[in-house]
Amino acid sequence: MDGLHTKTIFHVDMDAFFVSVEELSDPSLKGKAVVVGGQRDERGVVSAASYEARKFGVHSAMPLRTAAKLCPQAIFVDGHPERYRECSAKVYGVLNTFSPLVEMASIDEAYLDMTGTDRLHGPPLRAAHTLHNKVKAETQLNCSIGIGASRLIAKVSSAKAKPNGVLWVIPGQEARFLAPLDVRDIPGVGKVMEQNLHALGIHQVADLAKLDETVLEERFGKWGLALAGKARGEDAGGWFDTEVGEHEDPKSISHEHTFNEDTANPVQLETTLMRLTEMVARRLREHGLHARTIQLKLRYKDFTTITRAHSLASPTQLDTEIFEQIRNLFRKNWKRGAEVRLLGVHVSSSKRHQRPNSICSTAGAISAGSRPSPPPTGCVTSSANGVSGWAAV
Repeated sequence: MDGLHTKTIFHVDMDAFFVSVEELSDPSLKGKAVVVGGQRDERGVVSAASYEARKFGVHSAMPLRTAAKLCPQAIFVDGHPERYRECSAKVYGVLNTFSPLVEMASIDEAYLDMTGTDRLHGPPLRAAHTLHNKVKAETQLNCSIGIGASRLIAKVSSAKAKPNGVLWVIPGQEARFLAPLDVRDIPGVGKVMEQNLHALGIHQVADLAKLDETVLEERFGKWGLALAGKARGEDAGGWFDTEVGEHEDPKSISHEHTFNEDTANPVQLETTLMRLTEMVARRLREHGLHARTIQLKLRYKDFTTITRAHSLASPTQLDTEIFEQIRNLFRKNWKRGAEVRLLGVHVSSSKRHQRPNSICSTAGAISAGSRPSPPPTGCVTSSANGVSGWAAV
């Protein structure tokens, strides 16, 4: 990366946003195993889980009944979208005072382009701690902040800073920071890709960086070239192709998933729909859009395909509200027991609001005053404004 043109990107990720907001409403929940998304005997899925619940293997998108078996002592609470919307609007307001270039990534995360703001906010680490403290002061919510010369580095570093920490990867140290990490830590590398890379003997990012780009391209096509760039810490592929805050409004947004093996497992099907919904909702927020029409696509084993749609009274960009409609459409139209080949989630009739009203979240967790986990190789501790963080050197 050219030092003369190095960008400064922040990735702000709210810690256990849903759980944290519930704790604001009911302080007795703090320090306990909490599962947000419904009651233990319902057929829904987990929206978020506290760290105390995660210790027992509970995670987002898991069936509520499974979570109850893994952590029987957990407190199950229904979600409250209006509360989340109100709190996320407050967070967005804070972010917008630090940079005009703010990009929503999902319900609890956002990117800020802080390039050229040194005179206003100070050097990156100081600015991050100031932002960290301001978010806490104005919302009573914790967040973790990653700093890098690219969105990819910022996102990976915020994950390593959790919970409630700050991590800065100094420009020029991207390869050193990424080298010891598992390939699954690279945004966009899912379970299937991880298995494919493992089959090639690639387990760490350092292994990936050693491969010639042509080998990756021959094996994985354009995604292989994107992987090569990601291994160097570059923004490559997917939503990393555009500038922070750059919008090209789509008329509709959709995501589909084809199962490796046809399935009639209702839990697997609904979990897949939730994941697709999260992806669609994230793109809505990235573009500052709200959708009114929600559509389900369902293809059976024999390739028979149906689509069913529902129009909302008020447009939305929230995962929970979109998923509620998608799940209802699925339950009303799926022939129970019939094997499914493909599922899709589609939204349209999108409208841009003057100001996005949510910044987003899935599970993460609050651990007030706790210290970030030890940094990757090549990092040392750093502190500003009394908040611990890490800076790569």
